[in-house]
Amino acid sequence: MEGLLNAAVVMANFVIVPATAYGAQLALGALGVTLIFGILRFSNFAHGDTMAFGAAITILGVWALQGAGVSLFPVPTAILALPFGILATALLLLATDRGVYRFYRRQKANPIILVIVSIGVMFIMNGLVRFVIGTEEIRFDDGARFLVDVRGFREATGLAEGLAIRTAQVTTFLTAIVFVAALFWFLNRTRTGKSMRAFSDNEDLALLSGIDPERVVRVTWVIAAALAATAGVLYGLDKSFWPTTYFQLLLPIFAAAVVGGLGSPLGAIAGGFLVAFSEISVTYAFRRALGHLLPPDWMPAGLVQLLSTDYKFAVSFVILVIVLLFKPTGLFRGTSS
Repeated sequence: MEGLLNAAVVMANFVIVPATAYGAQLALGALGVTLIFGILRFSNFAHGDTMAFGAAITILGVWALQGAGVSLFPVPTAILALPFGILATALLLLATDRGVYRFYRRQKANPIILVIVSIGVMFIMNGLVRFVIGTEEIRFDDGARFLVDVRGFREATGLAEGLAIRTAQVTTFLTAIVFVAALFWFLNRTRTGKSMRAFSDNEDLALLSGIDPERVVRVTWVIAAALAATAGVLYGLDKSFWPTTYFQLLLPIFAAAVVGGLGSPLGAIAGGFLVAFSEISVTYAFRRALGHLLPPDWMPAGLVQLLSTDYKFAVSFVILVIVLLFKPTGLFRGTSS
């Protein structure tokens, strides 16, 4: 029985807890992608660098608050600075829409044109982030390191393995719950949210009903900014901030959105956790956990690892290809067009 408990702790340490935090980050990112696709009808490839921009501004806010002696310890100060990042990201996206996307929208350009335009915007945003905060890796988690630490867990339980849960991981999960609950309340309970849903379902009928399309577009960009900035900050807290990392996150984020069904908020959440658990499970070495379950003579010689961690994003790519081949509408029947 003790061996089973130790194996469970190992799995919680290296698979369940990290995948839950990572899944929450991907879910928020995928929500922003699916919201833009569902309402504005194009895949926004600049979303990863939008996350980076929101995180960069939040980091600047953290430094300013720290300089003023303001802290939220044991919670990371980034949570207090997050509204500044959201506001700056919203202003950037609204300016980008007015200066770039609105022209093509009024021309009723093909969605593929908007995708290409978003790639150009992505490179500009990436350069802007590097100009604002530099290119070095930044760690800005100034909260308590652990909510549950290995030594304390071992002393409390008497197990050989110790459970470690970082404050950033718990902060990520709780913050994601708050934002997701607020988003679903907004979409289902407010007049503006219902207008956005109607616009997404049938644009022509929504226009005949007197819905202002420009207002819907503005609100969509503001919500997408909030989701992107929050996801970027939470990912930076959990890992670290590095501008190039957020470009790499595009693949798992889009995989999560496609798996759940583009245009489906519930699907984006489910897809985020599915991709996160798949990536971490496939690239985790199970030898340590098996050591508590199998007799020494039965232990395999290798790491019992399907893929190296270097191939983590390849898992997202494989999931994306499989879904596009066999169920392009996703698990929650989004739109494949």
